[in-house]
Amino acid sequence: MIWAVAALIALVNLPFGFWRAGLRKFSPSWFVAVHAPVPLAIGLRFATGLGFEWRTLPIYVAAFFGGQWLGGRLRDRRDRRDRRTRRAHQEADRTVPSRSNGGRGLGT
Repeated sequence: MIWAVAALIALVNLPFGFWRAGLRKFSPSWFVAVHAPVPLAIGLRFATGLGFEWRTLPIYVAAFFGGQWLGGRLRDRRDRRDRRTRRAHQEADRTVPSRSNGGRGLGT
């Protein structure tokens, strides 16, 4: 049961980590993205009857930050893909013949 709750805590933190990665560090929105899932994580612990036990705290903290980290990595990965796609489209736009020269291609 401890590991299932830890997995849920990590899963809950994925979208918050994704959001956090796109924000300026230590901005008000950044603090919300980091701290908003805390009550959700605590609620999950109490809803499952595990409550607060010192032996489970390191597991849940690791799951919390692991979900934040993984969400941030997913955001970075998406942003890199979008930059590559945008760059490829810009390259393609440069090689398309323009109408101003009668569609004869570049340099003719």
